Amino acid sequence: MPVPSCQKARRVIAFVPVVAAVLLASGLAIAYVIGGSAVLAFVATDNARYLAILPQQIFSKIDVFALMAMPLFILAGELMNRGGITGALINLSMALIGRLRGGLGHVNVLTSVFFAGISGSAVADAAALSNTLVPEMTKRGYSLTYASAITAASSVIGPIVPPSIILIFYGALMGTSVTALFLAGIVPGLLLAAALIGLNATYAWRQDHPRVSREDMPPLLPTIVRSLPALSLPIIILGGIVFGWMTPTEAAGVAVFVALLAGWFYEGLTRASIVEGLQRTAMLSGSIFIIICAVSALGHLGALERIPEAISDLVTSLGLGPVGYMLVINVIFIFAGMVLDIPVALALLVPLMAPVAIAQGSDPVHLGIVLCFNLCIGLISPPMGGCLLVVSAVTRVNYWKLAAAVMPFVLAEIAVLALLIAFPQISLALPQAFGLAGG
Repeated sequence: MPVPSCQKARRVIAFVPVVAAVLLASGLAIAYVIGGSAVLAFVATDNARYLAILPQQIFSKIDVFALMAMPLFILAGELMNRGGITGALINLSMALIGRLRGGLGHVNVLTSVFFAGISGSAVADAAALSNTLVPEMTKRGYSLTYASAITAASSVIGPIVPPSIILIFYGALMGTSVTALFLAGIVPGLLLAAALIGLNATYAWRQDHPRVSREDMPPLLPTIVRSLPALSLPIIILGGIVFGWMTPTEAAGVAVFVALLAGWFYEGLTRASIVEGLQRTAMLSGSIFIIICAVSALGHLGALERIPEAISDLVTSLGLGPVGYMLVINVIFIFAGMVLDIPVALALLVPLMAPVAIAQGSDPVHLGIVLCFNLCIGLISPPMGGCLLVVSAVTRVNYWKLAAAVMPFVLAEIAVLALLIAFPQISLALPQAFGLAGG
């Protein structure tokens, strides 16, 4: 096969977005838009003969052992969210830090950290706290807009702290250790929580937010005991994986079993809620896998036309070093996160842009944390912020009013992202300590 020219690769890069925009405007789902664009691009670039082996290429992309963990972790999160754990986690957070000024804002953030270790879903976190904690905050003197804004902002912690669906997805795309990614997400997630608590404390002093009264504080020891079944899930998952007792997929299976036990303990799971959780898991898993299939077709065309090599040549011609290229791809990912779902953005951009960064010396684990963190900021960024849409729908705050109120939190999260880019050891220290990342 003759080596395709750089000009031909540029033609593919130009052709696919135009066709995708036309198909998207017709109302097709994003997976069909990507897949249809890929097939038409095969024909337009005289590569139609390679469509015969496309099913094999697609199957090879989804025949990845790490991806088996994804539907199981989704199911564990769904069962936990339906199992009545929300109240236990809120009470635990209130018992720990509720007495501080602006205590319910701090409770909101800390509850998101606990939720993150259970569901790994920003949208589920946003929906749960919007229904429970936002009304409590407004009743105690917080403005509805502020309570909604900090709820949306803190939900971003969910996909960063393990277990994380998007980190599993990135690991499968790049062949990176999921265990290393889970460990690498812990410190950035806690750093993000600290930044949000610090910003909330600033607002609390400026706007005189109330403290939680001593009478309303739940007793510490009984509250900790009652929250243990919920808190056991992330401990079992991380401990089992890190110490080599379980693979991530086996840990996901154990997580489902523990979620069922926790649901029985909190008396929140019913037969109907279990069925709903299974249905939701099937829908989410199916949508992710169909996106992987569609993007794998596009990725095969990119490999045929050597598009990653063309990007590398372009980076070299522009004189972009490792730092410059890292900044460029982060700007691209920021804008992508504003308009695309995270799995779509990861599947489209990571195979094209991540290999160049790794070739320039970036650690794949650190790169994964940075890119996933980056895309999560898009969940609270207009025009398509998923968490903003959920919180706005539940609390009935005007979407654009909420988007304006959340902007200071977005800037705080971008500042944390900048720290992660500038100091890779923030994310790499734990994986290196366990021998799972390069030194």
